[in-house]
Amino acid sequence: MTFPANLRYTKDHEWISLEGNVATIGITEFAQGELGDIVYVDISSKGKALAAEEVFGTVEAVKTVSDLFLPVSGTITEVNPALEAQPELVNTDPYGEGWMIKMTVDNPAAVEALLNAEAYTALVS
Repeated sequence: MTFPANLRYTKDHEWISLEGNVATIGITEFAQGELGDIVYVDISSKGKALAAEEVFGTVEAVKTVSDLFLPVSGTITEVNPALEAQPELVNTDPYGEGWMIKMTVDNPAAVEALLNAEAYTALVS
């Protein structure tokens, strides 16, 4: 499994990439592997301001439905439109085409407080 060093991670298995105050968020390779084949991604929080660790959507796999938790507080500005027709992108490319949302982060420094790749690897090992 790979956990890119340029990303930050949460104990709930989300990853976050920050450029300025705009973040891209998805779930990790570990999370998609645990869920299995993803058949539906439901994110209806576009335009909403949410606090860190609030649920921003759900991901549905063949056997389970799992909540998606926001790594840091901010406002969701975009939902990946490709996931509506191709939810399996989360399985095949979790750090690329399978991203879930983009958001404006309230406090960019909060991202630095999340787990780095080494700490996340230790968490899931």
